[in-house]
Amino acid sequence: MSESLPQDWDPRSDSVLRDQRAAYDAMRERCPVAHSDYAGWSLFRHADVRRVLLDHASFSNRVSRHVSVPNGMDPPEHTPYRRIIEPYFGTERMADFEPICREIAEDLATSVLQQNHIELMADFAQPFALRIQCAFMGWPLNLQEPLLSWATRNAQATLVRDRSALEELAREFDDLITDLLNIRRQAGTGADEDVTTALMQEQIDGRPLNDQEIASILRNWTVGEVGTIAASVGILAQFLAAHPDIQQQLRAAPELLWQANDEILRIHGPLVDNRRRTTCPVELGDRQIAAEQPITINWIAANRDPAVFAEPERFSLDRDPALNLLYGAGIHVCPGAPLARMELVIIMRSLLRHSRELSLIAEQPATLATYPSSGYARLPLRLR
Repeated sequence: MSESLPQDWDPRSDSVLRDQRAAYDAMRERCPVAHSDYAGWSLFRHADVRRVLLDHASFSNRVSRHVSVPNGMDPPEHTPYRRIIEPYFGTERMADFEPICREIAEDLATSVLQQNHIELMADFAQPFALRIQCAFMGWPLNLQEPLLSWATRNAQATLVRDRSALEELAREFDDLITDLLNIRRQAGTGADEDVTTALMQEQIDGRPLNDQEIASILRNWTVGEVGTIAASVGILAQFLAAHPDIQQQLRAAPELLWQANDEILRIHGPLVDNRRRTTCPVELGDRQIAAEQPITINWIAANRDPAVFAEPERFSLDRDPALNLLYGAGIHVCPGAPLARMELVIIMRSLLRHSRELSLIAEQPATLATYPSSGYARLPLRLR
């Protein structure tokens, strides 16, 4: 049993939480397949992570006893749900949502970026992530604060693995979604034509999605969107402030933001890890792993693996984008990648357009976020 296995590391130690990237890089070189009671078997090498992503038969996404649509499903159950979800991030919907996204980014930029300096996370990154999430879902703006509170408490409960708190948070989110669905049912044909209303019309195996399935889909989108988009905006802004030559390059050629954002987020990933479960005995990195063992794939270490990315700290637009695991790979590759990429290009374009020069403030150093979050908890920036 896993309880008798040696502990190769402690994912929640002070040294790891103080600087996650440095700690994960060190683990990749020292013990690339590492066991802990907290995370099970953690994988840090690009090759091992990619193997897990592409072998969904040996590495299952069913890691929780709770319904998770479709993230926590395997084929064949996963396939029809994934087929329902993908069009919500297709070309037509992205084209329809782009002007709304631009309006939100410009409104936020013109109201916030008129100061000489800001705390970017609280003043800009988090408000953008919350507003954009509500707009995409068709939710009222007064949900922004409840969503931020919920996401914060969910991260705290995840860190300490407080299962009762996580279950209560799941019920709280389900209740929020139930209220939104009931509003639409009461409106009947007069309900707004938004993403939430559209999901209510979807069918699986000849029947409508039930409320639990809809809530699970929307919960996955909310967890993935709010925290990760805010973290990404912070990471991108900090990197440009710390690298004025690259900042100037992107000011002069904003069309490069599509590639540049992915490369910067490879260097400093906005998402730390995801879980899998072995369905059979496997060997990874000369370690024998039994069936039914928890696997944790570490995105940050894999995307900084020098065996794949020469000089991994170096920014380069010449790398092979197919090797970047920012949005995953395989059948569970992030369906929302087109939306996230579009949002990040738009918000960074607005940030650059409405500031003369982004620079760090020596007397107010940034504060790194800690697990399960990545990026920055606080990021003071000078804008002019």
